[in-house]
Amino acid sequence: MGAVICDASFHARRKYESTIRPRLVQLQSAWPDAATVRGFQARLAAEDLAAAMNFNAPGRVATAHAITELLVARGVDTRDDLHSWLNHQQNRAALRAVRGIGPKSVDYIGNLVGRSQVAVDVHLRAFAVDAGITDLRYEALSVFQPDGQAGQLG
Repeated sequence: MGAVICDASFHARRKYESTIRPRLVQLQSAWPDAATVRGFQARLAAEDLAAAMNFNAPGRVATAHAITELLVARGVDTRDDLHSWLNHQQNRAALRAVRGIGPKSVDYIGNLVGRSQVAVDVHLRAFAVDAGITDLRYEALSVFQPDGQAGQLG
């Protein structure tokens, strides 16, 4: 879960394969007890995440801490817990209240824990424009809604 939280917190606008993925693999190796949110929280209390990730980005570190605190407070500890927790709109809204987490990040986190969601990015937005879809709100372009119903494009 530490890797999931760090992936969601650190990946935006970075080259994933060369910058983020190696750091996540290293983190998983160095912090094996961070497989749960509580284990990750204990590591955060004892060690510097920026140093562990070799990534000097105070805002992203703060996002990882905030996600961790939220999940611990809500009783989410494992990937399965998070997978189920994301079924509820109020939980998705709580996650979006974390600075640095928007609707795309919530969907991305869902994908990281095995949910089938579309994190609408600039490439999908460009495809929608080319297809003549004029309503470009994220919710309109997303094909998965939290209640499990398919979204309607255009």
